[in-house]
Amino acid sequence: MQAAASIPRVETRQQSQLLALLRDEGPLAKVELGERLELPRARLATEIAKLFEWNLVESGGPAASRGGRRSTLVKLADDLRFLSADIGATSIGVAVTDARCEVLAHVVEDYDIRKGPVSVLERLTQLSGKVLAEVTGRVIGAGVGLPGPVSFRDGMPVAPPIMPGWDRFPVRDRLASAWGCPVTVDNDVNVMALGERHAGVARSLNELIFVKVGTGIGCGIVLGGRVYRGVAGTAGDIGHIKLDDYGPACACGEVGCLEAYFGGAALARDALTLARSGRSTYLAELLSRQGELTAQDVAGAASSGDFAAANLVREGGRRLGHVVASLVSFLNPGMVVIGGGVSRLGHQLLAEVRSAVYRRSLPLATGNLPIVLSELGDQAGVIGAAWSATDHAFAATGSGSVG
Repeated sequence: MQAAASIPRVETRQQSQLLALLRDEGPLAKVELGERLELPRARLATEIAKLFEWNLVESGGPAASRGGRRSTLVKLADDLRFLSADIGATSIGVAVTDARCEVLAHVVEDYDIRKGPVSVLERLTQLSGKVLAEVTGRVIGAGVGLPGPVSFRDGMPVAPPIMPGWDRFPVRDRLASAWGCPVTVDNDVNVMALGERHAGVARSLNELIFVKVGTGIGCGIVLGGRVYRGVAGTAGDIGHIKLDDYGPACACGEVGCLEAYFGGAALARDALTLARSGRSTYLAELLSRQGELTAQDVAGAASSGDFAAANLVREGGRRLGHVVASLVSFLNPGMVVIGGGVSRLGHQLLAEVRSAVYRRSLPLATGNLPIVLSELGDQAGVIGAAWSATDHAFAATGSGSVG
């Protein structure tokens, strides 16, 4: 499957609103579209005719009768496709979605971000070819999430702590050239927050916090239904909040950061200490068999009843909970969602975070506040990246994507 030879450009705000409504809610009758957008019949007909002309929408058949002549359903064209990628510190996920961001094909592969942008993006384009071969249609946009600070406007990472060689690399332009379509590039936690907001446990919530605990720790903030990025795109970088002036060294060059205590690399480091000191026989046996330990090994040890590993989870969850409690007090979200690889520590982690938040935040902020684990798993990022791509593709010419 190839990118569309001519990428359609949406001309008016009304066309953009029509496309977003059809993406969010599925096929709708013309009369309902007119009512929802408060458009006169003649103007609606003109706008829809343009979308038909550009093959962005198509007829969905007759609508249910509301008395009198039946209206016609309008839906997004069945052959519209979007590419999405979730690049993590140790993996690459690539998907193809339809225009409603439903995943049609998806692949995830282990790959080290430290191999540099040329190697990683080359592998990404190879994997995208693999998933594109599984479906037919027209690719009209793409979205990518990266595990570090990103200038959303420029489509490039800026001084990312765990991505050597990536600083100001033109990711958006390089991929747009390779794929032949517009590309949006954002922080991976922002796109995961979008994925949860539109397709996961936080569906349709306008205010939420998504906390990713993986190799690094970050937070996606959704306010008013849109991702809040801040002036420079660094909003939500909670992994580098300093908890202790004399704590362990962090990848950012500082000491005592939350990430240095509870990121995936920190858990693996502490697990190795427990194994070598003999304080955890479970981890010591794993180390002798495998030669290395991961955060997932800590999860296995803790769930098997290993006291030392369980204590690691409790301490890490407590520290994370303290930071999340501050966010809850400041932002008053409708939900906190925890995802990322380390979130597979599961309900032991969740219990510690909940305890810290409910204990340290005001009752008014936490009285009806769900703190839950992600339901989308490794698809949260690709769904959110696809959503960002549709926002850009469906935006009227001259207006920016504001996913």
